[in-house]
Amino acid sequence: MSFPLSRILSTATGAYAVFALIKPEHLGSALEVPAEQMSAFDLVAYTYAGRDLPLSLVGMFATSPTLVSASMAMRIASDCGDAAILGLTMKDPAIRKKALSVTIGWGALNTVALLIDRRSKA
Repeated sequence: MSFPLSRILSTATGAYAVFALIKPEHLGSALEVPAEQMSAFDLVAYTYAGRDLPLSLVGMFATSPTLVSASMAMRIASDCGDAAILGLTMKDPAIRKKALSVTIGWGALNTVALLIDRRSKA
């Protein structure tokens, strides 16, 4: 089983992880956090990179369908966790909506890709 859509999204997530390592300030800027909180959000961006890069590498290069599925499932669970955390901590409704749109949207896209890839096996 090749999991083409899962591999494409794993590649995109891996690219984001590298971006987060290179430019961690993107997260605080996107969420419009106050200057005094930027360093904390830089750390969050680094944790996203540290989590997403290994998951992406497994999703991109694993030869086992089980490993690709597990990588995608962990990616989806991570997006749900990110949505919960950012949804609860962002005070500005517009910023909360932005954060939830990205996290839930990416999780949903990964879910659809995984489901399509699994069905194409059958």
